[in-house]
Amino acid sequence: MIGKSTASNIIKETCCAIWDVLHGVVMSKPSKEEWLKIAEVFSQTCNFPNCVGALDGKHIRVIKPKMSGSRFFNYKKFFSVVLFAVSDANYCFRYIDIGSYGSSSDSAVFSHSDFGHLLNRNALDLPGDTALPGTTDPALPFVFVGDEAFALGEHLMRPYSSRGLSLERRIFNYRLTRARRVVECAFGILSNKWRFLHSPINLKLENAISAVKAACVLHNFVRQRDGFNFEDSLEHSMERSNFTGVRGNRHGATIRDKFADYFMSPEGEVPWQLQAI
Repeated sequence: MIGKSTASNIIKETCCAIWDVLHGVVMSKPSKEEWLKIAEVFSQTCNFPNCVGALDGKHIRVIKPKMSGSRFFNYKKFFSVVLFAVSDANYCFRYIDIGSYGSSSDSAVFSHSDFGHLLNRNALDLPGDTALPGTTDPALPFVFVGDEAFALGEHLMRPYSSRGLSLERRIFNYRLTRARRVVECAFGILSNKWRFLHSPINLKLENAISAVKAACVLHNFVRQRDGFNFEDSLEHSMERSNFTGVRGNRHGATIRDKFADYFMSPEGEVPWQLQAI
């Protein structure tokens, strides 16, 4: 038997060591060439060209931190921290941010994250605008895909509002959902392999955050070691982060319309899309 404080220190030191050793190996910032490889997999497996990542936020259940008031109490009526993640089409996390208050929305977590700042400053070393497959014009930017919680922008696509959708917009929403679901799969694989995520984490907040970070880099390590051809799951015990609609900008809307046009064109359509919506 070991004491509670000794066990706590062992967990903290082990998780921190796992993160420090593996983070730069399995979750480093992609180069321009790596972004292109990520986009190629999205195009092949999700039929969404010029896509370099899917992003979302999930609640990680925790025991109420001391002296925290209601900051970690979320809209689902339990205490949590938000895990914000960007996933590639192989269900590997390319970026994570963990520790925001459970009461925070996805858009707030994203806007305050290092990833959000880098994207807004065009500092992610994304490739230059490229024409979509089978076309020569127009050249479109590389984009991340998310749900309605995120603001539409030059490098961030979200679905059209569900009101009065035309066929073209319904097809776009379907195609975006196929690409966005990879981050849902990544969360499912993560929680089903590291099962401490299925119940409230009974650790000090800083240790709980360290444990989640360690699980995320181990998730990438195992996927890269074992390969990507095994059964994946959308089932997980993590609740979606708080939904708060935010506005986008006109330039992002123009880019989204061009993607929507492409998905209805002979060059960009997939045979089953009309039956799927």
